[in-house]
Amino acid sequence: MADDADVIIVGAGLAGLVAAAELAEAGKKIIIVDQEPEQSLGGQAFWSFGGLFLVDSPEQRRMRIRDSHDLALEDWLGTAAFDRPEDLWPRRWAEAYVGFAAGEKRSWLMQRGLKFFPVVGWAERGGGNAIGHGNSVPRFHVTWGTGPGVLEPFVQRVREAEKSGLIRFKFRHQVNELTRTGATVDGVRGDILQPSPVERGHKSSRDISGDFELHAQAVIVASGGIGANHQLVRENWPRRLGAAPKRMITGVPDHVDGRMLAISEAAGGSIINRDRMWHYVEGIKNWAPIWTDHAIRILPGPSSLWLDARGKRLPVPLYPGFDTLGTLSHIMSTGFDYSWFILTKKIIQKEFALSGSEQNPDLTGKSWRQVLGRATSGIPGPVKAFMEKGEDFIVEVELPALVARMNKLAGGEPLLELGQVEREIRARDRQLDNPFSKDMQVTALRGARAYLGDRLIRTAKPHKMLDPANGPLIAVRLNILTRKTLGGLQTDLDSRVLGADGQPVAGLFAVGEAAGFGGGGVHGYAALEGTFLGGCIFSGRSAGRAAAAAVA
Repeated sequence: MADDADVIIVGAGLAGLVAAAELAEAGKKIIIVDQEPEQSLGGQAFWSFGGLFLVDSPEQRRMRIRDSHDLALEDWLGTAAFDRPEDLWPRRWAEAYVGFAAGEKRSWLMQRGLKFFPVVGWAERGGGNAIGHGNSVPRFHVTWGTGPGVLEPFVQRVREAEKSGLIRFKFRHQVNELTRTGATVDGVRGDILQPSPVERGHKSSRDISGDFELHAQAVIVASGGIGANHQLVRENWPRRLGAAPKRMITGVPDHVDGRMLAISEAAGGSIINRDRMWHYVEGIKNWAPIWTDHAIRILPGPSSLWLDARGKRLPVPLYPGFDTLGTLSHIMSTGFDYSWFILTKKIIQKEFALSGSEQNPDLTGKSWRQVLGRATSGIPGPVKAFMEKGEDFIVEVELPALVARMNKLAGGEPLLELGQVEREIRARDRQLDNPFSKDMQVTALRGARAYLGDRLIRTAKPHKMLDPANGPLIAVRLNILTRKTLGGLQTDLDSRVLGADGQPVAGLFAVGEAAGFGGGGVHGYAALEGTFLGGCIFSGRSAGRAAAAAVA
């Protein structure tokens, strides 16, 4: 049977689009199949905040940050904590990716039209020792235009290749099988789904109108992870994080279902590190949901007081923005699957941001006027909307009323004792009477404000929460939010999928989240943030170039 294209790409998200752009630049013919309608082109990257991990960038240097390849690699390896025999390729990917982030990544992206917000964010700050988890310095570069801004240059290149006849899209094509001739993957087979008029991100139907089969010299799997499939999340939940939550909300659209992982495994691909995953603990229910159980993550500054379901303060160094999975493990050890922030109006107007392109219209719309308005007009509009309409936000002037409503929101049982909550807050407030403190979060706040970016827009001046001048008081119920698959199809540095024998499966490549962002788990056990979109870009670029050479 004649080939329908040189390469078939399964998935029209960021990683697939980057691979397609590279293939088209090499003059190859590509078919991109995706189970979603055309209006969802770009996948979940569209909804992202657009953060990218860069090392020793001009933006960092302007903010007086001293970064280096060696420091970044030390941070990555300390965070990843690779310790398994199958971590050979993930570690090689990590070394290659940090080299990319410290080398040509920024210039390569800027040549394609990306620009960056000048203030660099400090995510996953760690809080342990120097060789352990976390970013030693701020490295989170927000793309001007957020997720849509990251996608834009690759969508443009792919659309241009479509006009020239090099690329064909086949939306509403759901792959059920990778076809093989002998041991070589040579195509895809599946169902044609009924057209769907739903808006981007909304759940589309799975009604079938026909079937299809396509053939090529190579297939690139770019289908994403499992974040919307709670059954798969629970099946693979790591014991080291405790029991899987009884209640989770969802940080990705419904189409992030993990189907292609089992399909690729059936074709000979090896999946590793299934139990490595990245879920957030600062999830809130979206008051205007787009997908099922739609969750938004709070991007917190470091000042909020973090309490468990019974009002006990989380231990050192589990402060907002310091250690995502360490905090998740602790919360699950409490016997509850939620926790609380308590903060003030002064904190929320300086420190709260919400993840996602739709929650940041100023950055997404590339409006400097709106950005400046955010910095000068108090509580950001999207945050204020959640305060007024979101079910997880409580605002009260007096602490007794706040605690009473927290108990009511949790289900009516008085889990929180007013005396316990008040003691935690008053003890913390007393630590502000001197310029020194035994409270390590207060010390961390003062350290954060030594960084210009935090002092300008991210960290409120330390103040007493129970002083009415700083109020009203605000409580936020924080839920477990599903997001990223850190394990996946094992690949070599050319993004070729490896089989159980460690050898490449002929004709099969994998990129992005389906490949654990490279190698089957480039992040190891935990991530440094700003590394997911970058992993899609780096692995997609590698696969596109390698597949172009393979089908020459």
